[in-house]
Amino acid sequence: MSIVLNGTNLTIKDLVRVARHHEKVSLHPDSLERIKTCRNMLEKKILAKEIMYGVNTGIGEFSEVVLDDKQIEKFQRYLVYNHAAGIGDPAPLEYVRAAMLSRINVHAHGNSGCRPKITQTLVDMLNKGVTPFVCQKGSVGASGDLAPMAQIALVLLGEGKAYYQGELLSGKKAMDKAGISIPGLKARDGLACINGSNLLTAMSALFLYDADRWLRQAEIAAAMSLEALKANMKPYTPKLHEARGFFGAIRSSKTISKLVKGGDLAEGKIKCKVQDAYSMRSTPQVTGAAYDALAYARSQVEIELNGVGDNPLFFPEDDLQLSGANFQGTPVSLPMDMAGAAITMVSVMSERRMNRLNNPALSAGLPPFLTKGAGMFSGLMLSQYTADMQIVEQRILSAPASIQSIPAAADQEDFVSMGMNTAIKNFQILDNAYGILGIEFMAAAQALDFRDYKLGKGVAEAKKVIRKYIPFLDEDRPLYPDHTKMKNLVKKAEILERVEKIVGPLNE
Repeated sequence: MSIVLNGTNLTIKDLVRVARHHEKVSLHPDSLERIKTCRNMLEKKILAKEIMYGVNTGIGEFSEVVLDDKQIEKFQRYLVYNHAAGIGDPAPLEYVRAAMLSRINVHAHGNSGCRPKITQTLVDMLNKGVTPFVCQKGSVGASGDLAPMAQIALVLLGEGKAYYQGELLSGKKAMDKAGISIPGLKARDGLACINGSNLLTAMSALFLYDADRWLRQAEIAAAMSLEALKANMKPYTPKLHEARGFFGAIRSSKTISKLVKGGDLAEGKIKCKVQDAYSMRSTPQVTGAAYDALAYARSQVEIELNGVGDNPLFFPEDDLQLSGANFQGTPVSLPMDMAGAAITMVSVMSERRMNRLNNPALSAGLPPFLTKGAGMFSGLMLSQYTADMQIVEQRILSAPASIQSIPAAADQEDFVSMGMNTAIKNFQILDNAYGILGIEFMAAAQALDFRDYKLGKGVAEAKKVIRKYIPFLDEDRPLYPDHTKMKNLVKKAEILERVEKIVGPLNE
C-alpha cells in the first residue's frame, strides 16, 4: 500500500519506509489539483509580464535582472547547471530518496508553481528506483540545498547521472530504462525543484530515527552496567522524577526499571551503597534530557517535512506571489546541532560506566579490567582507549554548525544555516556512538558473567544476544573483531528488538 502525500501528513517513519525500504508513494488527488491551479495562475502572470523572482528575473545578486520571453525557459536550464556545483563523494541513496520525497511533499501544497508533470516525474523516479547521483557536500543550507538538489533536477533534463538497478548510468539512460519520460524544465520548474532545505532535512529525519533506536539501547546498556555494579535502584523510582517534571527523565526511569524488573537487584536482595556516583544514579536525568532534545528536534523536522520550504510562494486563492526566505535551514539546523550534542553527552556517560566496570576501586568487587588473570592478562583495558578516542572525535564534531555562517553571493545571501554541515557531522557522531555503546555492552556482559545473582528479564535477554556474537573473554585475544561486531550489532539494533519482545516497548 502506497504512502499518499498531501503536504501535511509525512512522518519520519514514513520517510524511512520510502527511503530505505522502497515503499511506493502517490500524490493525493487534491494535491494534484492544487498544483494544477497554482501553475495556471503562474502562467497567467507570466503572460501579464508580472515581475516574479526566479521566474522572469535572475536569482541571488541578479534578482533585479529582468528576463525577456526567450530567456525565461532557457534560464531554468542554466539555473540548474550553475547550481549543480557540489563536490566529492555521492550521498547515500537513502539520503537522496528521502530528499526527493521531501520535495514532492513541498509541491503537494500547491504553492510552488511548477508543472504537475515535474512533481509526478519525481514520484515515478521514487517508485521505479531511479536515484540521481548527488554530491553530498556543497550546500550551505540556504537558499535551500541548492547544489545537491540541482543534481536531482539535472535528471529531469535527461542529464547528470542516476542509479538504476544497482548501476550508475547517465540520467537519460536511467530514465529510459525505467520507462520514465523526461519532462524538461520550463518557467519556474527548475527553481521549484531546488529552492528548499530538503536534503539536510531528509538526512536529519533519518538521523533522528536511528538516534532514537540508539538511545533506547543506551538505556539497555545502562541497565546491564547498573546490575553488574550493584547499583542502588532507588534513584530510578518514577515518583522521584515526577516530582521534578521532566518528561524524558520520567520515561527513562520507567524504562530502566522495566529492564531490571525480575532480578535480584530490583527486588532488594543485593546489598548496595546508600548513594552511587553520578554516572550510576543520574542516568534518567541525562538520558531523559537527550530524549527531550530529540523530541524537540523531531517536532521541528516534521514541521519542515510538511511545510512549504520554497521561494517564491504562490497563493492562487489570493492571486498573490510572495518572495521571502522559506528556504532557510536554520529552524532545522539549530535543533539538530543540539540533537548531535545530546548523543555525544549520553556516549560520555556510557564510557564513564564502562570505566567503573574496569576500575577495581569502583566496581563493587569485580576483577580488575574484567579479567581473571590480571597481570598476565589486561582484559578490557584497551577497550576503554578505543571508546575514549571516539568520544574525543564526537566532542570535536559537537561544535554547532548553525553559528558558522559565511556570507555568499556578493553578500545577498549574507546569513546561511550551514545545516548540511550539521547533518553530515551528526551521522559521524552517531557512527562513533555505535562503537562506544558496543564497548559498554561488551564490558557489561563480561562483568555480569562474574556475578551469580538473578538478572532482570531485559538485562538477561540483552546479555544473551551479546553472547551469541561475543564469547566470554577468558584470556586475552585481539579485541578489534569483537569491537567491530558489537558496533554493527548496535547499529542493527538486534539487542533492542529482542529485548522489546521480552519486556515490551521502551519508547513509551
